[in-house]
Formats: sequence, structure tokens, C-alpha cells
Amino acid sequence: MEVGFLGLGIMGKAMASRLLKHGFRVTVWNRTLSKCEELVEQGASIGETPALVVKKCKYTIAMLSDPAAALSVVFDKDGVLEQISEGKGYIDMSTVDAETSSKISEALFKKGGSFVEAPVSGSKKPAEDGQLIILSAGDKALYEVMVPVFDVLGKKSFFLGEVGKGARMKLVVNMIMGSMMNALSEGLCLADRSGLSPQTLLDVLDLGGCANPMFKLKGPAMIESKYPPAFPLKHQQKDMRLALSLGDEHAVSMPIAAASNEAFKKARSHELGDLDFSAVYEVVKGTAPSGHAA
Repeated sequence: MEVGFLGLGIMGKAMASRLLKHGFRVTVWNRTLSKCEELVEQGASIGETPALVVKKCKYTIAMLSDPAAALSVVFDKDGVLEQISEGKGYIDMSTVDAETSSKISEALFKKGGSFVEAPVSGSKKPAEDGQLIILSAGDKALYEVMVPVFDVLGKKSFFLGEVGKGARMKLVVNMIMGSMMNALSEGLCLADRSGLSPQTLLDVLDLGGCANPMFKLKGPAMIESKYPPAFPLKHQQKDMRLALSLGDEHAVSMPIAAASNEAFKKARSHELGDLDFSAVYEVVKGTAPSGHAA
């Protein structure tokens, strides 16, 4: 099976690499074409534009940074829309709002193409290990065709119904994750300032009802002020913003998420946006932008 892959950031690169290792033929494109070189060494072909990737491949996956990038790749000159046609499928695995997904879906449908949104829960390591959780919605027939691909990329894929439901589920998940990260940061800071060991706090949390893989994975590095970007903070803040907008739309009061978003915004203002989203801890400690290690 040959697939196109648009976008080779932290996630896209790991996902495309995994497909190559599992015997898929992959044609890649990235706005900065030099980022394709490592994938070419693994056996990928390069498409000079998104349009040329779609022309070559029956099925094309996109993994892009935000709604603006997702729309640009489809609608701009040499974009997906120029070559999508009857029998071709487009799978957008970016985290965007439901309105963006719907806009893309409608445009592709008018040209005869089919569309599935399939944002993922998981960051760099799960992407490398094929342990993502895939939140799909849209064309059920295309989803079923893509299940073998999703089985390589993820540990579980859900089909949630019409376009928009995948996007909304992803935003809710990331809103909860961002709020939890702020709570952990406040707890670590409070433990430290009140004379307790932050590491012991992590040990206690890991043995109780609050135990979760994120605290276990991120906590020790946070204590050492190390934030290698598995999920960049700027993307977490974008997702908080989109989730809050969804809350506005449905009149859901979200004071915890709103406060967490402010902390992520403050971290971005201290130029921590390219570090892992756990770098919000620096803001909570009041030490940003001190000598943190990337």
C-alpha cells in the first residue's frame, strides 16, 4: 500500500518512519523539504508539493501544526485540492478545531474525494512505538481502508461518527492533559517550597489513585528542569485555546482550563514555547526564563 505523508515535524516524522519500517511505500512532503532527507534514507520518495503527493498516492495523510497550516496545505497553490478526485482519500491527523475539519471535508467532497479526520492522543515516544490513540471521524469507508495504517501507528483507533467529532474529542483530551500538567506543576512547587521532596511526592502519587503515565514520565525531568520537546508547549497552548473556544460555543464554564491556558501563555511569553509543555513548571515556580535545559 502506498500512502502520501504531509508534514514531518516531531510527530509526522516518527509516524512516516514507522510506516516505512512496516513495509508501506511512502511519499513525503514538508514545507522545509530538507526535513525529508532522513525519510528518503529510510526508503521514502519526495513529493515537491502537496498536490504532487496527492496526484501520486491514492491515500494521503497530513500531520500539521495548527488549523492555519492544515488549511494552507489544502487550499493554497499546489495544495491538496488541486489533485484530489474521485477514489482518492485524505486523512488529516493534525489537531484542529471542528470548523477547520468541516471546511476541508466539504471542499474535498465537492471534488469527489473522501475525508477522515484522525487526530491522535500521544506524543513523540508513542508515535515512534506505534502506541498512539487515533480519534477518527468522517467517511466510514475510508476509515475502514485506513485501519491497517492506523494499526501500525496506534494501539487503538476509534470511529466517532461525522466530521468534527474527532477534532472535538482531541481538544477535550488535550484540555484535560494541560490542566493536569498545571496541577502537577503546582504540586511539585508546593512540595518543594514547604520542605518536602518533589521526588517523594511523585512516588506517593504513583502508588495511589492519581497514578498516571504522564506524571511518571514527565515528573522526574521537570524536577531537573529538563524539557526535551515530545509535545511542544506552543501546541499545547493552541489546543487549550481551541478547547476554550469550544467551551464558549456550548456555554460550558471551564475556569480550570482557562487558568491553565493563562499559565501556558505566560510560558510562551518567556520563550518556552518550543520546549515540552511540561516547561510550564518554570512559570509556576516563578523561575522562567532561568537556566532551564532544553
